[in-house]
Amino acid sequence: MLERPVLDRGVIDSLFPADLPETSHWEQRYPPRTLPDGAQITRFGPSPTGFVHIGGIYVSMIDRDVATHSGGAYIVRVEDTDQSREVDGAIAQFDRAAEYFDIAPDEGGRGDGERGDYGPYFQSERESIYLSYVRELLRDGRAYLCFATKEELADISARQQARKLPTGYYGNWAIWRNATAEAVAEKLSAGAPYVVRFRAPDLTANARVRFTDVIRGELEHEANRNDTVILKSSDQSPRLPTYHFAHAVDDHLMRTTLVIRAEEWISSVPLHLQLFEALGHEPVPYAHIAPLMKQIPGGKRKLSKRKDPEAGVDFYIKAGYPAAAVLYYLRGLANGRLAEVPLDEALAAPIRLDQCGVAGPLVDLVKLEDISANHIATLTGEQIVDAVRTWATTFDPEIVGVLDAEPELALRALAVEREGVPNPRKDLRKWSDFRDAYGFFFPRLFTPLAGPGDERVTANLPLDPAVVSAVARDLADTYQHLDDPSEWFDQIREISAKNGFAPNPKEFKKNPEAYPGSIREASQLLRLALTGSTRSPDMHAITRALGSDEVRRRIRALAVEA
Repeated sequence: MLERPVLDRGVIDSLFPADLPETSHWEQRYPPRTLPDGAQITRFGPSPTGFVHIGGIYVSMIDRDVATHSGGAYIVRVEDTDQSREVDGAIAQFDRAAEYFDIAPDEGGRGDGERGDYGPYFQSERESIYLSYVRELLRDGRAYLCFATKEELADISARQQARKLPTGYYGNWAIWRNATAEAVAEKLSAGAPYVVRFRAPDLTANARVRFTDVIRGELEHEANRNDTVILKSSDQSPRLPTYHFAHAVDDHLMRTTLVIRAEEWISSVPLHLQLFEALGHEPVPYAHIAPLMKQIPGGKRKLSKRKDPEAGVDFYIKAGYPAAAVLYYLRGLANGRLAEVPLDEALAAPIRLDQCGVAGPLVDLVKLEDISANHIATLTGEQIVDAVRTWATTFDPEIVGVLDAEPELALRALAVEREGVPNPRKDLRKWSDFRDAYGFFFPRLFTPLAGPGDERVTANLPLDPAVVSAVARDLADTYQHLDDPSEWFDQIREISAKNGFAPNPKEFKKNPEAYPGSIREASQLLRLALTGSTRSPDMHAITRALGSDEVRRRIRALAVEA
């Protein structure tokens, strides 16, 4: 049976702006959408209270996909009602992530950048809308004013805990639920601050509620008995609702047809269904997504903002993981079948909610890097240069200058063991790898060896400095920039033999006292001179990319004795 309102309508209306519209105004302002059959209106609600979790990108990706493939629309509605916890730059970070991963909404934004007819899309700018619906619930007796102080609420909680009862504001513990009109009027006259609470239905302690989840099927949960706060304290401005109430109003007025969200909200469904009923709105179907997980010794746990760098979306952007590779990986976590098809096919195929698992998928960075390396290996040199340059503009500006100054060298470097070969190199797993993997090609990034005593030589090759200098001088004096790889390497053999090196490692092993090393060590000297490392792509291909003059310059640097 519906509770009668305690307060006179005139008293209730006096608590709100005189020009506050009736709820019918908002119903007309935001009419039902004209949609094709099966079209879904989805929404994602980022909260600017911290950095963007990769799980947020995961869910918004699914939101975007479901809306797009059904012919509907994807909305981003910023849930900024908790303004005391707002973090500067959080929304800008979400916008950057949405742009990076190409999941910009069909509707959202603010000011000149707003798109859509159902805004504002920031909850902090929808105060009048919420107040209209709060007033309506107060008039109907489905909500009431609560003047309980922090001390009184703490005392209630302490007494409940002492009696081993569920904590909350319900039943006889809800001290303002059945307050008299006189008691309320006295508090109002005194100017006491108040909140507005939802009057939960009278239910028994063991009441349960059943509902259908789009992913999980039929679920059963403890019914809500708490008189939840729906409008925050009257001494705050603006007067904003709590998340629970705001979402019920917004999902109705924005004509959302499907709410896809994290499974942590399952326990709130009983309250949300009650709010929809009290408002007279059709409830929106829910699909609760399992959280992304991390493998730990002995099991797994949720990917944590506080513990795991890879939980933050900026981890992927700063490292330069290609957006397509990350999306391919995430889509495979959502629907296992998409991990089994090529990237382009997986990105084009729809995500199916009925194929989303109820166990949280593991985030495996090793797997992601393999996917990323495979993807980059399919790109042309021009595509890689463009992508690296875009990334480096923000995260490694020196690389931008290098690429702009020597674009042809960049393409020659990227062609080494990548173009025209059946198994291209996969030394780029993300754009931040470019400096370490290809930086040695560029004179502006590479520091030539400082003679035989250079640590890069002494740490890798136990050779007499005089022998090192002799080999380097002979190579520099007689070096020929030959096209044929075999002919090119023959000159290395000749210099090696001239300086007493064994023709092969086997001969050197037989009689190590007779040689300073083998052809292997002599070759490594050249590799060190050219790249600064004992591990690199094919040396002949490197020399073709560097050019004759640069090869000689680097070899001569090794010959110079300190």
